[in-house]
Amino acid sequence: DYLGKELEEHVKTLPVPVRVLRTGARSGLIRARLLGAKEVTGQVITFLDAHVECTEGWLEPLLARIAEDRTRVVCPIIDVISDETFEYVTASDMTWGGFNWKLNFRWYRVPQREMERRGGDRTQPLRTPTMAGGLFAIDKDYFEKIGRYDEGMDIWGGENLEMSFRIWQCGGTLEIIPCSHVGHVFRDKSPYSFPGGVVNVVMKNSARVAEVWMDEWRDFFFEMNPGARSVDYGDVSSRRKLRKDLKCKSFRWFLENIYPESQMPLDYYYLGEIRNAETQSCLDTLGRKSGENLGTSYCHGLGGNQVFAYTKRQQIMSDDNCLDASNPSGPVKLVRCHGMGGNQMWNYNDQDGSVRHVNSGRCLQKPDPRDVTLPVLKPCDGSVTQQWIMNGSFKWQAN
Repeated sequence: DYLGKELEEHVKTLPVPVRVLRTGARSGLIRARLLGAKEVTGQVITFLDAHVECTEGWLEPLLARIAEDRTRVVCPIIDVISDETFEYVTASDMTWGGFNWKLNFRWYRVPQREMERRGGDRTQPLRTPTMAGGLFAIDKDYFEKIGRYDEGMDIWGGENLEMSFRIWQCGGTLEIIPCSHVGHVFRDKSPYSFPGGVVNVVMKNSARVAEVWMDEWRDFFFEMNPGARSVDYGDVSSRRKLRKDLKCKSFRWFLENIYPESQMPLDYYYLGEIRNAETQSCLDTLGRKSGENLGTSYCHGLGGNQVFAYTKRQQIMSDDNCLDASNPSGPVKLVRCHGMGGNQMWNYNDQDGSVRHVNSGRCLQKPDPRDVTLPVLKPCDGSVTQQWIMNGSFKWQAN
């Protein structure tokens, strides 16, 4: 009720002219924003979620950056507004946007590399690999030039990563401006439904991102979400043509130059399940977090928690965690990948199937009967209990 005539009467009282545009039918965030963008008369489009509160002086720092360079896309720091009390909590200026293997947006700590690029000055703009997507400003002509939003996407989800990859790969920059703050009401779950279900909608949108922008690394998304292979994500030929016409760079370039901290390895030998030859069970994270034990379970073939990458750096990774053994006798744990070798280096022998922990010289073995979910490290003996199968070409990329 409040979004009808009452809203239209309220905006008439505001000190600046405000127009209320309506789609006529529920269209979702992406198409609603495209409708609004077509009506913009100014040089800069600023997109904001409905559930935000802007602080004093939030807009000027964003516009100043765009005025200096029209290919900059800029975001404020997103402060937290409680969905229960409306308490306003200032967010950290030491996080930037990333993503995981499932193509979920995530906040991560700003790396030392970016701090050094800014000369240690935390008031300077922060170059972020991805944006949350709800709040940003962009030059109107540049928005049109780089392809607006992907109109093949539905409702909401994945559009922020698609635009982030496109901005960087096609010659722009994406920044968080520390001097701009906007509060955002964060909720535990979406208050509205998705036609077709939220999982299917987001999976479709993410599949379009993977197919158009991620090159070979799309396999990470599809291995983690095998169901996405059967999702009808529509025709992406026009988006691929856009990428070609704009002469956009590769996803490898993005990982090497913009997001070398990404948990997607640049070079790897294998991606898939790791199966014990005797028990026919698979290594499994069991949904556990960093610092918790690696597990095994029945091989279900559904990807997800049973997908691991064996990298050229001799890591065995699951998303941003690596297999790690600080104690020669185990247990093997899931620990945030640090890229420095040590306890996270493993040697897989594709002749005898052994997975040897480099530091200890011991081999990964099926679980003891005392805990059938916990693989162990034992002296290497060549037994079938220490044989692990990585199906596939194995030398796919890291030759």
